[in-house]
Amino acid sequence: MISVEKGYVDAPVDESLDLKKEIEKLKKERGAVILAHYYQRSEIQEIADHIGDSLALAQLAAKIEAEVIVLCGVNFMAETAKILCPDKVVLCPDLSAGCSLADSCPAEEFAEFVKAHPGYKVISYVNTTAATKMYTDVVVTSTNARQIVESFDKDEKLIFGPDRNLGNYINSVTGRNMLLWDGACHVHEKFSLEKILALKKEYPEAQVLAHPECKKPLLMVADKVGSTQALLNYAINSDCTQFIVATESGILHEMKRNCPGKQFIAAPPEDSTCACNECEYMKQNTLAKVYNTLKYMAPQVEVDAQVAEKAIVPIKRMLDISRSLGLIK
Repeated sequence: MISVEKGYVDAPVDESLDLKKEIEKLKKERGAVILAHYYQRSEIQEIADHIGDSLALAQLAAKIEAEVIVLCGVNFMAETAKILCPDKVVLCPDLSAGCSLADSCPAEEFAEFVKAHPGYKVISYVNTTAATKMYTDVVVTSTNARQIVESFDKDEKLIFGPDRNLGNYINSVTGRNMLLWDGACHVHEKFSLEKILALKKEYPEAQVLAHPECKKPLLMVADKVGSTQALLNYAINSDCTQFIVATESGILHEMKRNCPGKQFIAAPPEDSTCACNECEYMKQNTLAKVYNTLKYMAPQVEVDAQVAEKAIVPIKRMLDISRSLGLIK
């Protein structure tokens, strides 16, 4: 018997195995597709069939034909895939891989907050649990948040949660005054403006790329503010050859792969001598866990049917609006 009590298959893996080859073999046997977020370990990105940000992964999950989806990300992403694909087997290499942003917005507390503000439409970041999404009118990602907010009438009363930094940024660029839930991503909160400015002196030609989950002072010095996908696209299309990147450092793998002649410098956090800023939850997934997940077809993601029935409504609304705005096909 295998154990998944820790959130992953707790079984030994033969160290002599070529895990990438074994995963490829198991993937074919199981008829599985591996979806990986940009913040995953480099070696996991390399064995994935598709790599993307939260919007791309949700879109892919919604239309994927494979019967088995291995979602290499954090648990709310796996939940979203299962909600969109209830008849498919959705596997997550480590279900204990959480999200500080999702954790900052417990469903019961958010429900009380929404109840205390009648007459407001509720916009929730995708970085929330399925239970929190139940109290939401439409879900957004950092890729489509601005456009979806602007799709509401200007006098519409809006609640935005849980990321206060993203919400403040959207307010600033849209002229809205959304009521913000007080949550944040621990990775993007930790970037050091002082250290980034020091890097700018060391690399005066470098442009600063920043995710809107970062604090406002950092965003004010950025040359480009955007989602993970938007920052990648900007780096690919820019004539600049040096970039200081203020988002989770996993994206540097894809930036370097797409831009071999350019230099990418990970923006450092405040409280560490480390030269990069990593999400420990994203890094919980390993090749060994992916291998065991496919070998034992566990752990499988399950979402309560009543929760899923309500949570799918704002997710589909996000995809429909994004499609109508030309953000996705």
